[in-house]
Amino acid sequence: MSRQIYLFATSKHPDAISAQSLQVRFLKPNIDFSKYDYLIITSKQTIEALKQYNLEDFISIPALCVSKKTADSYKNFGGKILDFGDGYGDNLVKFIEEKPKDTKWLYLRAESIASDFVARCKADDYSIDEEILYVSECAKEALEVEVLKNSILIFTSPSSIECFLKTHTIDTGAKIVVIGTTTAKALPDGVPYEISKFTSIDSCMELALSLL
Repeated sequence: MSRQIYLFATSKHPDAISAQSLQVRFLKPNIDFSKYDYLIITSKQTIEALKQYNLEDFISIPALCVSKKTADSYKNFGGKILDFGDGYGDNLVKFIEEKPKDTKWLYLRAESIASDFVARCKADDYSIDEEILYVSECAKEALEVEVLKNSILIFTSPSSIECFLKTHTIDTGAKIVVIGTTTAKALPDGVPYEISKFTSIDSCMELALSLL
């Protein structure tokens, strides 16, 4: 390989040096699931956090998921799917707006979120409660990994960029691949990048391999 590929994500890929970008700490707030018509799920970490609760309390409540991959994970967990988006939180608004404003939604989320789609829906008088189920913190792997110059860096979330930049700089010869537009916004001004065709690690890797 003429360049080394580094993947900053919560999962690994055999064709890259994988540096876990975040470590997750789960929370367990008290939730009365019976109050809600639908759940909003935007990550697999949310599904992991739900395993702390009694399955029968929430598993029959249909979920609006951020992507097909998240929906498939929730379905495999035994959950019901209302619908799913294309990987971006902002694009879930149209599904919420299809329901009456008195529909009761529960957004199960991380402490830090990249999209303000729920805040915008609440400003339009949609009934959405929020519960924080996990906190993402910078992992030692991402902070300490040694990165060769002129490498290809794959970032899969705004947090993965923020954690990388705590201990590294992006050299001018590096090529940057991001998983989506929200992640791209977290890059320093003026840093060129390419966006993967789909919001998946496989799609990011396909693009990165084409840049070798």
